[in-house]
Amino acid sequence: MLYVLVAHLAMALGAPALVSLWGRRAFLVMALAPASAAVYALTWTRRVMEGGHPTTVHEWVPGIGLELAFRMDTLSWLMLLLVGGVGALVLVYCSAYFSPTAQGLRRFGGVLTAFAGAMAGLVVADDVLLLFVFWELTTVFSYLLIGHYADRKAGRRAAMQAIVLTTAGGLAMLVGLVVLGVQAGTYRLSEIVADPPSGGAVTAAVVCLLVGAATKSALVPLHFWLPAAMAAPTPVSAYLHAAAMVKAGVYLVARFAPAYSDTTVWRTLVIALGAGTMLVGGYRALRQYDLKLVLAFGTVSQLGFIVLLVGLGTRGAALAGLAMIGAHAMFKATLFLVVGAVDAATGTRDLRRLTGVGRALPWTATAGALATASMIGLPPFAGYVAKEAALEGLLHGQGPAWVDAVALWSVVVGSMLTTAYSLRFWWGAFSSHKRFAGAPSRANEHVDLRASRGPAVEPDEPVVDPSRIKPLPLLLVAPAVVLAVLGLAAGLVPHLGEELLQPYAEAYPAGEPGHLVLWAGFTPALALTVLILVVGVLLFWQRSRVERFQAFLWSVPEADVAYRRTMRRLDDLAADVTAVTQRGSLPFYLGIMLLVVAVGPGLVLLVQTSWPEQLKAWDRPAQLAAVLAICVASVLAARSRRRLKAVVLIGIAGYGNAVVFLLHGAPDLALTQVLVETVTLVVMVLVLRRLPPYFSDRPLAASRWVRLGIGVAVGVAMMGLALVAPLARVAVPISVDFPEEAYAWGGGRNIVNVTLVDIRAWDTMGEISVLLAAATGVASLVFLRVRSGDVLRIADARVARGPQGQGIWGGEPDPGAALRRRGVTDEGQPRMSVWLSAGRTLAPQRRSVIFEVVTRVLFHSMIVFALFLLFSGHNQPGGGFAAGLVVGIALVVRYLAGGRYELGEAAPVHPGILLGLGLFLSAGVGLVPLLLGGSVLQSAIIDLTLPVFGHVKLVTTLFFDIGVFLVVLGLVLDILRTLGAEIDRQGERTARGQEPGEDSDPMSALEPDAIGGGRR
Repeated sequence: MLYVLVAHLAMALGAPALVSLWGRRAFLVMALAPASAAVYALTWTRRVMEGGHPTTVHEWVPGIGLELAFRMDTLSWLMLLLVGGVGALVLVYCSAYFSPTAQGLRRFGGVLTAFAGAMAGLVVADDVLLLFVFWELTTVFSYLLIGHYADRKAGRRAAMQAIVLTTAGGLAMLVGLVVLGVQAGTYRLSEIVADPPSGGAVTAAVVCLLVGAATKSALVPLHFWLPAAMAAPTPVSAYLHAAAMVKAGVYLVARFAPAYSDTTVWRTLVIALGAGTMLVGGYRALRQYDLKLVLAFGTVSQLGFIVLLVGLGTRGAALAGLAMIGAHAMFKATLFLVVGAVDAATGTRDLRRLTGVGRALPWTATAGALATASMIGLPPFAGYVAKEAALEGLLHGQGPAWVDAVALWSVVVGSMLTTAYSLRFWWGAFSSHKRFAGAPSRANEHVDLRASRGPAVEPDEPVVDPSRIKPLPLLLVAPAVVLAVLGLAAGLVPHLGEELLQPYAEAYPAGEPGHLVLWAGFTPALALTVLILVVGVLLFWQRSRVERFQAFLWSVPEADVAYRRTMRRLDDLAADVTAVTQRGSLPFYLGIMLLVVAVGPGLVLLVQTSWPEQLKAWDRPAQLAAVLAICVASVLAARSRRRLKAVVLIGIAGYGNAVVFLLHGAPDLALTQVLVETVTLVVMVLVLRRLPPYFSDRPLAASRWVRLGIGVAVGVAMMGLALVAPLARVAVPISVDFPEEAYAWGGGRNIVNVTLVDIRAWDTMGEISVLLAAATGVASLVFLRVRSGDVLRIADARVARGPQGQGIWGGEPDPGAALRRRGVTDEGQPRMSVWLSAGRTLAPQRRSVIFEVVTRVLFHSMIVFALFLLFSGHNQPGGGFAAGLVVGIALVVRYLAGGRYELGEAAPVHPGILLGLGLFLSAGVGLVPLLLGGSVLQSAIIDLTLPVFGHVKLVTTLFFDIGVFLVVLGLVLDILRTLGAEIDRQGERTARGQEPGEDSDPMSALEPDAIGGGRR
């Protein structure tokens, strides 16, 4: 199973390249990924039918018991088959649905394929924590898919609404899963269900699970996000809202029902959620005019029906529920695909404007008719077989009388509504009918129909002319026809479905075994079916009266409106609280945090702590000198009024720390500290160019003493903790084994580097991810124009002449100009030799020939030194982090000597590429051992003998370290582009009297800057 998930991951990552190469036809290749999941499920069919449960376990994080455990039983087999099969057909459909010039297809294809992989992992996961990971992945991917049309407000709102609700439900579900795992003593899903724990905590966990299922499957009262999600492209609706995402909640209920369906809280919640959702969804579907919304509310109703069946706890209802899961996936996906085809052919989904479409699109109408018949429950379709089994199972219920009665009549009434809105759908989409006046029914006013592909629905728009409808492409029709025919074929062989699904139904604790049949004789279930059809047809026949009746009924507040009001009031409350607690002063915030740190632990140190009996002040006098330098610099920095002075003093304190590290025998830490302080100092100086020279125009002498007092208090508290903390240790520290393990398992003698890239590699992964996020955040805050992938190169610069051609950092008096030209008779003669290629872009008074010469000499030496640190860091001081900082400092020198164009010449690559490549390389190196049967981030030692180099000891963590090197280098380069080059550009525009982000021409933001100063 792991290889199936890896195939999805590879296809998702390769989707952008495939779409760039083949356009929308790339969706045909992407369809292979979910198709592989369906084929994988089919290969295990015989073993699953025989009651086998193929299980695969891969160790993930052995130290804390995390495993990649996959298990396939009947339920997982059915869900995986549907997720893979429907997903493949939907991707084929996408190849014809989208325009060849549609925007965002690269991202859409990758996200949809990744969603299919996450859904496949969810339904076969046998570890509850792994299940939660896949659950949340589907939440994130569905957010991106629903919000595909990001330029439309309704699309953004629907996506945000969906992710807020489903994330909240997912967190509630996580609480339930953790409680069950703790109470059961195992996190294996199959073991928890086989031997379920009990008790008050478990009852609360069951409620949490059902809350998660309710949010994911759009059950009342959290159903409103699904109709709003129709703002997504139709293929998303066909997949997520028919066969995938919304079925995740159904799957969760079906998975835990054999264990907890006999408890009162489970039964009460399942009946309330299932029956209420079925009735509310069916009732709302009767008053919709948008075909997609008819199906959306119909999906809500059907989900309630399925949850009621699989959660009721009887074998007959469970068998019917599993059959309905399969039938619903086929007929509802078909109908969504049909709606997309009708929308593409006519330009609208308003059933008031559609007429005669069936004659113009016969194959589409046929597929829609087959799927509608299955949704109604007409023989011999799969929907009929499942619904008959449901009625039969409910007629022979095993629970209390009120439970059986409520469940049965809820299904009967809900099925009547299903018949009515199903007929309404097909009649509105394909029949030839006159335009009718819409009843004043306020049909789902809160859903903005303009958010989706069709135009806005206006009651006075003309009816679509059937003669103008053109035939549809084969790939836009074939997927719907295939699914519709499969729904018919499945209904013709009900005995096969019973044989496949019965093993899981037998796991339920009560009830008689159910049966899937086409004809069971004249039974009460058949009589109820006839009653359902008669009343449903009657409701459809009297649809105008039904709509008027709904319009004049008392209208309860819309759940969507209530949600939006709640969120608005929550925002207002947050704003009020923020106005009180967030004063807008960073020193105030920092002072409060530091005071809490000093007072809290400080009081405990004074009152409840035993101090060491003996203290040794220092090992050598040099340590005292370094500490005194740190203290003096810190005190002066706290009292400083000038920003630059404070930055320099803080840098001195940082270099003093490096000296302390070196004197304590930690050259690796000292090297890293020096490099970090150097880069930090440069960054701070770059930032100070846009800040006032003083912290405040007022002296504020009192504030200096406050800062100094807080600093001293925090320093004393931290020093006390450093003295006391070692005395609190009761066990041998794990670090005592680091030297031996670093060499035996990590293959290196540099304990610090081996710890970063091997022993604590997970921490490093998190840290470089934070670095990437920080670089992105800084760039987003600083760039006021288009942040393109262009790199400023000297060949692209426009050399300006005249008063505006003073070069970068120019615009100020140049008293030394005449002195530089003394003795030069040829005006064409350059004023100095070219040491840096972009040096001529600087204003003459801003250039230093000494600095340029030194830069030319040192730059390549620094690069070589960085490579030495990178490759020797496993055994000597250095490593990827230090190497990246050294190269970053080299780029800083090039930038300071030659300006922003020199930075482009030195590093002609976009920093985002370095950041992404570094993170991808580190993560990829960590996943390779997993594919080879090892654990994540496991290292290997390879001994080689090369002709020139001799014996070479290669540790695979070197490639992880190279990823760290690229991330650090990308971070420094991004900071130089933002806080250096971009601030240069903004400052020059300000000097010319323009706003930093002001462009007279919209395209001027993409043009290179005018530079000058080449000759003087």
